[in-house]
Amino acid sequence: MTYDRLVCANCAAPVSEGRCPVCRANRERLQQQSPFSALTPAALAGLLVLLIAAVALLATRTA
Repeated sequence: MTYDRLVCANCAAPVSEGRCPVCRANRERLQQQSPFSALTPAALAGLLVLLIAAVALLATRTA
């Protein structure tokens, strides 16, 4: 899950803005969980498309 869409229960602001100590702590925790946690769903979809294109290119070169 990406933290850019989470809303803080303490200050009702997006967690990605880090307005209060609770936001900042949760943002740091989410960033440390996974290197891909900061990527948006659109960026993940783009990476998937690039991976599929690379596999298709390799498949055509070896065939």
